[in-house]
Amino acid sequence: MSKLIPGRRNLLKAGAASLFLAGVPIAGLAKGKPPGSISVIILEGGMDGLATIPPIGDPDLMRMRKAISPEGYLPLNDFFGLHPSLKFYAQLMARGHASAVHATAFPYTKRSHFEGQNMIEGGGLSPFSEKTGWLGRALDLADVAGRSLSLDMPLILRGHHENDNFYPASIRGSSRPKADLVNMIAMGHKLDAAQIFTKVARKSEDNVQVPRDPASLATYAGRAMAQADGPVASVIRVDNFDTHANQVEEGDTDAGRLARQLVVVDDVIAGYRRGLGKAWDDAIILTLTEFGRTVAVNGTRGTDHGYGSVGLLAGGALSGSGVIADWPGLSKQDQFEKRDLMATIDYRSVCAACLEKALGIDHDVIASQVFLQPDLPRVFDHLFA
Repeated sequence: MSKLIPGRRNLLKAGAASLFLAGVPIAGLAKGKPPGSISVIILEGGMDGLATIPPIGDPDLMRMRKAISPEGYLPLNDFFGLHPSLKFYAQLMARGHASAVHATAFPYTKRSHFEGQNMIEGGGLSPFSEKTGWLGRALDLADVAGRSLSLDMPLILRGHHENDNFYPASIRGSSRPKADLVNMIAMGHKLDAAQIFTKVARKSEDNVQVPRDPASLATYAGRAMAQADGPVASVIRVDNFDTHANQVEEGDTDAGRLARQLVVVDDVIAGYRRGLGKAWDDAIILTLTEFGRTVAVNGTRGTDHGYGSVGLLAGGALSGSGVIADWPGLSKQDQFEKRDLMATIDYRSVCAACLEKALGIDHDVIASQVFLQPDLPRVFDHLFA
């Protein structure tokens, strides 16, 4: 493994992302707040890592991907570049607060969205093998619990301990229910139902108004995590990375569907930076995607489901900037099944290192109890040494 060192936004539509918060220390039950915070940006659809961090030093890149490789890439070093949509991320790179892990993936080699997304959230050894998620299991080990800011609790945050969910909404013509009214209703029900109404009463005391665009959600999450008694984990979903067609615009490889989605990712990371404030120094942000895209370009200026991709990391907890890769090469003989970027780094190891840093859990415990593989390699020193 080698380490290679290295005024522009349109209004985003509401509902373009979902936010989940968890890991709130409970007085008398928790050990106290862990040393840092961890935020996961789930990029649903399968992000094209070869366009996000193009390996410009690989002689096969332009031969095989000239039609969709960004011309205006930002050079990181002699071998890797950065997509021009990631302008704020580039600033973080320059300040030593961002790194990328390339040619990486979870150990899932098929190409189903449903299976792949379940794998990256559940963190099990096979799709649909776990009812809990890797981040939820880690929060269990850290003795913190929390609530999910959504209508449902995502798999990645589900643990063995009880977690609750909360979805703040602003509906025209409605008002917050009075806690005493909800309690009176609860008294007329049996125990199980009464407990549900008790939770509703507690939630009704919260008055949270959060815009639904991704950057605002990230800013809100950062501010919440920066509080002394705030959550230590957050998850934001961003979809629309399934770029089968029009991944780039005709005649402009710096624009298109992927470019627009990378702007969203850049905004989310910038939102976290704004919200976290001084807590940025102990924060870790990482992206997660179910698989990469094919090396070859299809007939509609797009790519199909692949294997290896890239993981983007940011935060003041990182030891410096760079691209971490054990580069496999892009020639046909080096590709996975002669079509995809080969994954040479297990991305679970990257997630494990981030958990070790943010939650203060020993790697061996994370490997065996969170990712259920005791011999999972430790890559902590490549990111945080």
